[in-house]
Amino acid sequence: MSDIPHILLVDDERSIREPLAQYLTKQGFRVTQAGDAEGARARMTAYAIDLVILDIMMPGEDGLSLCRHIRATSETPVILLTARSEETDRIVGLEMGADDYVVKPFSPRELAARIKVVLRRIQAGGAKQHAPESGSFAFSGWVLKTGERALVDREGVSVPLSTGEYNLLHALVTRPRQVLTRDQLLDLTQGREAAAFDRAIDNQVSRLRKKLEPDARNPSIIKTVWGGGYTLAAEVTRL
Repeated sequence: MSDIPHILLVDDERSIREPLAQYLTKQGFRVTQAGDAEGARARMTAYAIDLVILDIMMPGEDGLSLCRHIRATSETPVILLTARSEETDRIVGLEMGADDYVVKPFSPRELAARIKVVLRRIQAGGAKQHAPESGSFAFSGWVLKTGERALVDREGVSVPLSTGEYNLLHALVTRPRQVLTRDQLLDLTQGREAAAFDRAIDNQVSRLRKKLEPDARNPSIIKTVWGGGYTLAAEVTRL
């Protein structure tokens, strides 16, 4: 990431997009605009984008489809812009890997604050990648290979993990059957730059469950402890 974060703002409503781009520029960001998904894809190919602000409701390819594409092809963080009535779309977007969402109408100041939190989190996660580590952890038919930062299933097939997902799973497998609060998990995986409205842990748990669990709606590996946090409810063997 450069000293001036490069933001891609994707919204088909020019009356929203252009004033917001001007505001974010004054806040110290470099802003590139796109009015649709096609334009956004072209700009992501042409530029090194640090974060995408993405409106869900757009003509043609919608924001959820574009969010899925971004998550499948990169680790560029995404903040969704949604209407108040789009609760289902917000949930789907978070499950696809969006890092946060802001409900319209919103305060540009709040959006700028959320952008800064997500970018700080990404920087903190990137710093953790440099810590050398070796060894593997076996649990519930899975193997987490720390040296390769890879998750492998029973057949030896590698399942891709984002940096955040890897950090979270590593925190859990190294503390099996221990209840870890969201604050503890933030400390272990991302540092305390995250703000009170941060949803990263819940989002990453949801994504990990879809990759790990036979039934993500009835998890048996990563369990929620109501009022407490999360725990890896499995026997872990250090290989």
